[in-house]
Amino acid sequence: MAAVWQQVLAVDARYNAYRTPTFPQFRTQYIRRRSQLLRENAKCGFEPGLRRQYLRLRSQLLALRYGPLSEQSSFRASSVRSSRTTLDRMEDFEEDPRAQGARGHRRSVSRGSYQLQAQMNRAVYDERPPGSLVPTSVAEASRAMAGDTTLSENYAFAGMHHIFDQHVDSAVPRLQFANDDKHLLACCSLDGSLSIMTLSPSPPSVKVTLKGHGGPVTDFAWSLSNDIIVSTSLDGTLRIWNTEDGRCIREVRDPESSELLCCTFQPMNNNLTVVGNSKHHLQVVNISTGKKVKGGSSKLTGRVLSLSFDAPGRILWAGDDRGSIFSFLFDMATGKLTKAKRLVVSEGSSICSISARSWISREARDPSLLINACVNKLLLYRVVDNDGTLQLKRSFPIQHGSQMVHSIFCPLMSFRQGACVACVQSSSGVRWKSR
Repeated sequence: MAAVWQQVLAVDARYNAYRTPTFPQFRTQYIRRRSQLLRENAKCGFEPGLRRQYLRLRSQLLALRYGPLSEQSSFRASSVRSSRTTLDRMEDFEEDPRAQGARGHRRSVSRGSYQLQAQMNRAVYDERPPGSLVPTSVAEASRAMAGDTTLSENYAFAGMHHIFDQHVDSAVPRLQFANDDKHLLACCSLDGSLSIMTLSPSPPSVKVTLKGHGGPVTDFAWSLSNDIIVSTSLDGTLRIWNTEDGRCIREVRDPESSELLCCTFQPMNNNLTVVGNSKHHLQVVNISTGKKVKGGSSKLTGRVLSLSFDAPGRILWAGDDRGSIFSFLFDMATGKLTKAKRLVVSEGSSICSISARSWISREARDPSLLINACVNKLLLYRVVDNDGTLQLKRSFPIQHGSQMVHSIFCPLMSFRQGACVACVQSSSGVRWKSR
């Protein structure tokens, strides 16, 4: 039997992928230093019972901090490829040997919170009935902490808080709360303007209106600190706004003079914004200089309609109007994009919304992607590796039609079992769905 210090090190190593996911060098230094300290302390001759008690306590604390880990240690990538449905076809991009080598090297040095998470959840998902919640002891603990009541009670909204009508004559394609601020809300409109609204103190009011675009505004995004908003428009410009006074800080014109359809901030570097246009191009833009980032462009099979980063900012997913979702590896140092995977959801159906979540509930801790496609379905995928490979987890029927319908993960409001998403149906407003 291994010495207690080796068992402690093994527990630390199993949880090491969760520490500073964007800095793999720190994780390596951390585990080396832990090994050194544990070996030195082992020579001090502490009583074995105390060591075993320390092992139990540390295991419990790490489990509380990061969640329990599966004991299964093998992950077969072939099982992902064999799980094919009519909505799920994945392709690798064969590039020149140098590009392939670079991608393989990147995958080996940061082995993968996604691959590790898939490994940890594999046993749970393989054993559960189709369409059911994850039947784990943690789920039962969640139910007990919530008083054994239903998930729907958390989202049982009644009445109308306030009606904003400043864009009453034009459609509003995007509505979004500021980051970590439930009192600050923004929307963009096809009338060419954006609004920032405060919900408290009462009564709610329009804080500032952002005007300057010469065409319908298609999308916008908040910066992490909420002091800046970037917006895209059919007039072919990206605009950067000051959210306090509504002033346009900078205007960046598309070099192809094409319509700009979507945008998102790089989550770890808000100096960089990714923009998609109507000529199938994806481009990383430095908003401080207004210039394109070298190597930060790529081409999709259709008009770029939706974008979403994973939380660490290493993977970008982009959806187009031909039914394809592309994953890109993002180089944090240079802003370069490397095309990794392509998923054909449904040929010819627009991918109008992508929402990423590192984990969607206490019981389902695997990274997930929520997809709206014009096939009358809301699709939930799990992310299974560091290339952004997607595996269909569940689909929900919705009335979609050809409208640009959006959906999003609901915030986790308690320890109740399961999770909810909110989506708009083309004929009947907002609907809540649970998984």
